Amino acid sequence: MELIGRGREADVYALDGARVLRRYRQGGPTEWEARVMAHVAAGGYPVPEVYEVTATDMVMERLTGPTMLDVLSRRPWQVGSLGRMLGRLHDRLHAFPAPAWLPRRFATAGDDRVLHLDLHPGNVLLTPRGPVVIDWRNAAAGDPAADLAMTMVTVGSVDIPGVAVRLGRNLLVHSVRRGSRTDPAGRIREAAEAKLADPHLTPAETAWLRRRTSGPARQPGR
Repeated sequence: MELIGRGREADVYALDGARVLRRYRQGGPTEWEARVMAHVAAGGYPVPEVYEVTATDMVMERLTGPTMLDVLSRRPWQVGSLGRMLGRLHDRLHAFPAPAWLPRRFATAGDDRVLHLDLHPGNVLLTPRGPVVIDWRNAAAGDPAADLAMTMVTVGSVDIPGVAVRLGRNLLVHSVRRGSRTDPAGRIREAAEAKLADPHLTPAETAWLRRRTSGPARQPGR
């Protein structure tokens, strides 16, 4: 099999022209992840079709197109439009009431919504049919503001190749915020604290996030 993608926890292999195999290196919540994807796909949300699932593997539809991160790296002048697209993808997802079987994180006082909790430019493929969201292993039920806040601290803490670091972060964070109707301000510190639990963070990412969890709460990029 041809390795065509490598993430922090899983590898993606081409099976043929229509299918890929996503394989977790140490196992993953594959059946549950496929269930979340089927749930949002039934309501028209853009995700890959899942064909087969085992304890470690997911055979899925092969999509054509770069990630949003790839496009940002090659065409940094599109940061505004792509950031707004990412914000709108949040709003589309948060229109889905969370099913009872979805674990709760960042719970609300009212109705919980489906959250992706890893919806960053590397997890959006720009295909001929439009943007498609991948990697649903962190999905949960909860407050949409926390989902947007998680995206903002993720975007704010990493370098984007080809984009001037501070300027690129600020513009992308601002554009994501403009694209969504949700105000994430009240969840920024909580999202940064949750992100610090990620064992795959680089030292630079860890340092940036720690600054967001100490002292007065600040928006990412400031």
